[in-house]
Amino acid sequence: MTAPETSTPITHAAGNPARKKALMSIAGVVILAALCWAAYEWLVASHYESTDNAYVQGSVVQITPQIGGTVLAILADDNDFVKAGQVLVRLDPTDAKLALDQAEANLAQVVRQVRTLYANNATLRAQISLRESDVVKAKTEISRASDDLKRRESLVGDGAISREELNHSQTQLANSNSALAGALAGVAAAREQLASNQAMTEGVRIDQHPSVLAAATKVREVWLAKERSALPAPVAGFVARRTVQLGQRVAAGTPLMAIIALNQVWVDANFKEVQLRSMRIGQSVKLTADLYGKKVEYKGVVSGLGMGTGAAFSLLPAQNATGNWIKVVQRLPVRVTLDPAEIAQNPLRIGLSMEATVDVSNTDGKMLADAPRAAALVQTAVYEGMDSTAAAEEVRKIVAANLTRH
Repeated sequence: MTAPETSTPITHAAGNPARKKALMSIAGVVILAALCWAAYEWLVASHYESTDNAYVQGSVVQITPQIGGTVLAILADDNDFVKAGQVLVRLDPTDAKLALDQAEANLAQVVRQVRTLYANNATLRAQISLRESDVVKAKTEISRASDDLKRRESLVGDGAISREELNHSQTQLANSNSALAGALAGVAAAREQLASNQAMTEGVRIDQHPSVLAAATKVREVWLAKERSALPAPVAGFVARRTVQLGQRVAAGTPLMAIIALNQVWVDANFKEVQLRSMRIGQSVKLTADLYGKKVEYKGVVSGLGMGTGAAFSLLPAQNATGNWIKVVQRLPVRVTLDPAEIAQNPLRIGLSMEATVDVSNTDGKMLADAPRAAALVQTAVYEGMDSTAAAEEVRKIVAANLTRH
C-alpha cells in the first residue's frame, strides 16, 4: 500500500507578511533619509560654502637700508619681538659723518660768499659815484679846451700864435671828448654791474638766499643719511628671515630681515568657481585652524574677492588654446578679515592651514568694492623722527656764525 504524498508549502516574499513589512520599513527609512538630506541641503547646506584650501596670510615687512654701509651691530634675531622704532641694525656712519663735515664747511663758505655779494652793492654804488665824477671832470676839461681853441682860432689869423699851437688845442679838445665818452661808458658799466649784483641780492635776506638754501639742503640731506645708518623697525612684530651678518657690506635696498605683525594677519580662502555664485563682501565666515583644531573657532568677514585665479597670475600661465585640453576647475582667492581680539587670544602664523565656511544666505552685499579706501591701510610714524629738526638747528648755527662780523 502506497503512503499518501505530503505537500510542502512554498513561502514567497509576497506571501510573507514579516519580510514585506521589513522591506517597506527599510524603504521608508531610505526615503525619509533622502527627504531629510534634501531638506538639509535646501534649508541649511545650500546657505554655506566651505573649503579647506585656506591659509593664513600677513604683511611681511622687509627691512632694507636706505644707504650703503658696513654692518656694525645686529640688535634683533629670528623670532624676537620688536617694537615700532626699535633699532634693528646699525651701519658704520663714518662715511656719512665725513660727508656731513664737508657739507657744513661748504655751507659756511657759501654764506660768506653771499655776504660778499651784499657787500659789493655798496662798492658798486661807490664806483658809480666815482665814474660820475669823472664825467663831470671830463665835461669841465671839454669846456676849457673849447674856450682855448676859440681864443687861438681868433688869434691865428693875426699871426699871434702858430699853426702848431692851434693844432695842439684841437687835439686837447678831441682828447677831452674821448675822456667824456670813456667816463660815460664807465658810469654805464658800473650801473650794469650794480644791477646785476642787485638781481642776486634784492628782496631776500642772506640766510634765505638761494645759494645758502641749497647748501643748507645738502647739509640736511647728509644729516639724514647719517641718521639712516641706524635701521628702525617700522612696525611692531616678530623678526623672521634674518640674513644680515656682522661685518657685511650691504647696499641700499638689500633685504636684511623681515618683520611680521601677527596682529594684522588675514586668511586667503581659495574657493572653486561654482562656490562663488552667492558669495558677497561682508558675509560672515567661521574658521578653524589645524594648529588648534575644532576647539578654537574664529569669526571672520569676507572683505574682498580676488581679481584673478592663481593660474592666471602664475609665473607660467596655462595656455588653454592647445589641441589637447582638459578643463580644470579654477579657484579664486577670497580674503577673510579676522577679529584682532581672537587673534590676540589664539595667535596664528603665516602659512597655517585653515578651514573656512562662509554663510552665503545674505546676498545683499557686493561682489566687488565700488569705492576707494577712505584711509591708509597701514602706516608708520617711525621715519618722521628722522626729519631735519636737529639738522635745521645745526644749519641755523652755521649760518649765524658766518653772518657775524669778527
